[in-house]
Amino acid sequence: MNTKTQLAIVILAAGKGTRMKSDMPKVMHPLAGKPMINWLLETCESLNPDKIITVIGPDMAELAKAVAPHETATQEVRNGTGGAVKAALSELEGFDGKVLILMGDEPLVKKEALEELLNADNIAVQGFVTDTPHGLGRMIVNEDGSLKEIIEDKDCDAEQRKINLCNAGNYCIPSSSLAGWIGQINDDNAQGEFYLTDLPAIAAKEGVKTQVVQTRWHGAWGVNDRIQLAEHEAKAQEILRANIMQDGVTMIDPSCVTLHHDTKIGKGSTIEPNVIFGADVQIGENVTIRGFSHIEGATIENGASIGPFARLRPETKISENVRIGNFVEVKKSTIGKGSKINHLAYVGDTKMGTEVNFSCGAITVNYDGFNKHKTSIGNNVMVGSNVSLVAPIEIGDGAFLAAGSTITRSINPDALAVERIDPDIKEGWAAKYRKIKAAAKKS
Repeated sequence: MNTKTQLAIVILAAGKGTRMKSDMPKVMHPLAGKPMINWLLETCESLNPDKIITVIGPDMAELAKAVAPHETATQEVRNGTGGAVKAALSELEGFDGKVLILMGDEPLVKKEALEELLNADNIAVQGFVTDTPHGLGRMIVNEDGSLKEIIEDKDCDAEQRKINLCNAGNYCIPSSSLAGWIGQINDDNAQGEFYLTDLPAIAAKEGVKTQVVQTRWHGAWGVNDRIQLAEHEAKAQEILRANIMQDGVTMIDPSCVTLHHDTKIGKGSTIEPNVIFGADVQIGENVTIRGFSHIEGATIENGASIGPFARLRPETKISENVRIGNFVEVKKSTIGKGSKINHLAYVGDTKMGTEVNFSCGAITVNYDGFNKHKTSIGNNVMVGSNVSLVAPIEIGDGAFLAAGSTITRSINPDALAVERIDPDIKEGWAAKYRKIKAAAKKS
């Protein structure tokens, strides 16, 4: 594309997506935690257009917010793709250049594919070949390869349905022709709607040939129901995993690792199978995340080891060389360098120092039924097995907390804390109890 040519992008996103069976606008459904419209917007922004206009419905304030600060145009009556572009024409007044028209429910279209579309002369339409064309508009080409017409699936005859070159729905049109051509579209079709697919035939009346620009199927197929949403999620995950592995991360079985769109993992790290990352996770270098762990809103520094079967919740910071073992949950806490929480433990609302040993079954008791309270644990503290730390509480550096203790007050540095109730042991009680029960059962 000539770098001096102006570019406007119009994204058609007013469809309700009734087959999604959702009150949410179709393009707001997420892929890897990010609305599909924002996947497409990022690709559009990489083209450095002069303006981006998203066509929305009259009841889509959430969508307007998601595409801000870009402009929106409202399609008051949902009467087809032609009607959607017509709704955007007022935003294009005075614009002179190329207009790229994109389907908002095709989030994974590649930048390179759009650049090919932009490099075409006159009007160009994106198409793809598929072995499963059912439900898609068919592209009828002339002998010279130019596009004669696009026929919607419901309007196709038996022969036309055999065609496997299908319409991706994305167009590039000179702004000088757009308004005039849009004005000639009619609703003479099975659905009674105004379709952009009429444009090639309209352009041909003026002697303008439409070029077909083919792209790969997975970048141009749309989301119309939950099944296709899941298919797109799988492809988005594949893209994210590939990017992370190319940056030096090992995934033993990538197919069963679920990433969030903003997951960041440093080189030399290893991710074992069945790990799920939620939003806002940042992982340093040479970190090991073992299988079946769930991590969200956490920062993990270099050399740490997490899991298996660990859960890190939001506002958690794991420092260098920390070990978080199996069946450990950490929430809204900072774990100091070299500390170990190896198994069966809960740490919440806690600041833990360096080289702490937090033993099996130990927990911080941070909630009193009304408010959350904080626990502070110093450096080189030994927290024995099955210790309960009842917050608010402070444990000084070097303290030892004996196994089985319930700690309800702050402990000074280097102190030993033992809080236990003296056992009440009744010798021979169990044997007598069994005899009584056995006699009762016979009677």
